[in-house]
Amino acid sequence: MTETGIRQTSLEETARLLRLATYASISVAVTLIVAKLIAWGLSDSVSLLATLIDSVLDALASLINLIAVRHALTPADKEHRFGHGKAEALAGLSQAMFIAGSAGFLLLEASRRLISPIAIESSGIGMAVMLFSIAATLMLLGIQGHVIRKTNSTAIKADSLHYRTDLLVNASVILALWLSVQGWAGFDALFAVAIALYILYSAREIIIVSYDHLMDRELPDEQRDKIKQLVREHPSARGLHDLRSRHSGTMTFIQLHLELDDDLSLLEAHRISDEVEFSLLEAFPGSEIIIHIDPQSVVGHEPVPDFLKAAGD
Repeated sequence: MTETGIRQTSLEETARLLRLATYASISVAVTLIVAKLIAWGLSDSVSLLATLIDSVLDALASLINLIAVRHALTPADKEHRFGHGKAEALAGLSQAMFIAGSAGFLLLEASRRLISPIAIESSGIGMAVMLFSIAATLMLLGIQGHVIRKTNSTAIKADSLHYRTDLLVNASVILALWLSVQGWAGFDALFAVAIALYILYSAREIIIVSYDHLMDRELPDEQRDKIKQLVREHPSARGLHDLRSRHSGTMTFIQLHLELDDDLSLLEAHRISDEVEFSLLEAFPGSEIIIHIDPQSVVGHEPVPDFLKAAGD
């Protein structure tokens, strides 16, 4: 398969997987909202209200994800030469704001219920709905995990992160309902407080990941080492320097200077560069790779811009 073929196949598969994950997320969120709304109306449990609000925010966040992913998959155009991948990171920040807002509301409501506990009714229905929620969430997380492994999508990672917190939330609501039935309604509000604090912690993780993508953070060291290894494995490569990399949505951008023998013809140097690019594309499908060729004898003698000195290799 050619370099163009590898890139195109990867982009088409990425688009299909991202759409699958976003549609599945919205479907699960809407289903859980209906089920939890019925259970909360029957039980008046504040911890059930907590998880209902969380599901409403899940649906809003998933809708934002759907819009962001569709935008991120739009090909590069005249105004956006590097594509629209950062729409995913913006979606992640939006999700974090939704999540933090829900946590604040839950803390206020739980505090009110701690002061004035209310007896829980129809706890059995609440527990059944929570068990259904756990099963549906596990199914969704399986789909999202597959998509993340294939695409490394920031938006789906953020979505998956707060659905993983939902597992703990749903399990804690079951325990809260059971303890409340055993004798003290205050357990319901205490668990709601714990849920709210955990939601805030999740929002912090999403913000960090989204910020790193928006600020063009370098790829992890193990991936940079893999790039260096692949370049140096080519028999004609004499080294590399000024390696720079970043993520933008599902796209990876890699730039480097390839050191070659001085006496190679331009055609031969170009062929070697293409072979190195091909090997990198096999390891990082769908990436945008720019390789600058340097004669080995001039390496270390050329003036290096200050921003490259600070970046190192």
